[in-house]
Amino acid sequence: MDQPLHTCMTKAVIADGDQLQLGPQWITSRRAQLKLYDDRLQCGDWTIHYDEIRDVVLASFRSPLLRIPGYVLSIRTDTKTYHFGLNGRRYWKGELPFPVKRTDSKLRMSAISFLARAVLIGYAVYFVWRWLSKS
Repeated sequence: MDQPLHTCMTKAVIADGDQLQLGPQWITSRRAQLKLYDDRLQCGDWTIHYDEIRDVVLASFRSPLLRIPGYVLSIRTDTKTYHFGLNGRRYWKGELPFPVKRTDSKLRMSAISFLARAVLIGYAVYFVWRWLSKS
């Protein structure tokens, strides 16, 4: 078997449209190794041959709160659109084994994601307040 050109961990979903939003689709996403070969890309039992690809967009972003860099690689074929959440490694800044359109984007938060973060921050403030009031 041939060796991959690059391997990394990813979160992946199959969905139509823009997936540059934190939300429930990413909570239940596939977590697996993404492997790029000379002729195909593999993620778990998904195999995408480069000749099946119709469009590829690599969106770079910084996370909304912590400003951590990352990417979403969107690959459209005739039957499905795959989205891979990737860390900010240098590999993605270089040449890839398939044509890609690069964009700078903003990662948005869904209402559910925003609410969950607000609740966590609220609990943290409450516990700090209780700790300080005991002093």
